Amino acid sequence: MALPDFLVAGVPKAGTTALHAALSRHPGLFLSPVKEPKFFLTDGPPPASGGGPGDALTYREHVWQRDRYEALFNTARPGTLRGEATPFYLYDPGAMRRIRALIPDVRLITVIRDPVERAHSNWTHLWSAGLEPVGDFVQACAEEQRRIDAGWAPFWHYTRLGRYGEQLARAFSLFPREQLLVLRYRLLIEDPAAALSRICAFLGVENGLLTEIPRENVTAHPEHTLAHRAVSLGMRATDTLGRLLPGTAATAATHRLERFLQRHGRERQPLSWDQRQALLPRFEDDVQMLGALLGEDFTDWLAPRDRSGNMVGSRPAGQFQAKNGFRR
Repeated sequence: MALPDFLVAGVPKAGTTALHAALSRHPGLFLSPVKEPKFFLTDGPPPASGGGPGDALTYREHVWQRDRYEALFNTARPGTLRGEATPFYLYDPGAMRRIRALIPDVRLITVIRDPVERAHSNWTHLWSAGLEPVGDFVQACAEEQRRIDAGWAPFWHYTRLGRYGEQLARAFSLFPREQLLVLRYRLLIEDPAAALSRICAFLGVENGLLTEIPRENVTAHPEHTLAHRAVSLGMRATDTLGRLLPGTAATAATHRLERFLQRHGRERQPLSWDQRQALLPRFEDDVQMLGALLGEDFTDWLAPRDRSGNMVGSRPAGQFQAKNGFRR
């Protein structure tokens, strides 16, 4: 059977695309040509309709058939470790149970990120794609439960995706701890060579061959203008129409509009302390749970930030960007 030996299982907007690209350069590793096959997210075909804007087209991307999934790994050279990256696995209880049932010895890699920053990057991604109809981040988070109740896909679960303590506690109940590697996103930013060294050691492949993480999947932040609103309305209309079109035609149409929206976009702008304070109560108990679970201190995620988005007293984030060119 051509099944993966390791999975980058979480979390969205924490460098998984870049990590997939970096690991694919290692001669001892084989990464699936489809970066995010989503095989374990369902027991069969995903929903054909419903959900939030863009969800139906995303469901078409699922590689849910067992033979098609195994075929992704058929060209791996003998002796290499096979892997894939679907960052929603950790969040989905059903996915974790399916992984445990089919590949119980799999090694799981998870990158966790400041949950408020992760949520903001998530919102920015959908806003820049013209799919998020709410132009205020905090207000969009206030819509989260209503959207979950309406069946919107997990990528719209801005704050729940960042409750890592709950997710990792569930994972540790299914897998021995030695099969899970948890890394901070900050390590990928500040010292990518060290992060890659830890991953290679965890997987048992030759160390020192990977030192850089490429700049991948960096989202622009379009201004909240009338032009953006008009194109976004067109984007969501195209998404509705796309449910009736062949998958490739619908995807091509939405990608063209998305590129148009992002053509003059800035990099994602820092959150204000007021914005962070509005959302931190959603994470405080989980941050404490995460710290107890991993034996680490994550209270820096709850600390005040300056106007540039940096923790008070910390080194400016721009220095990390200049050093590594990898920042969202």
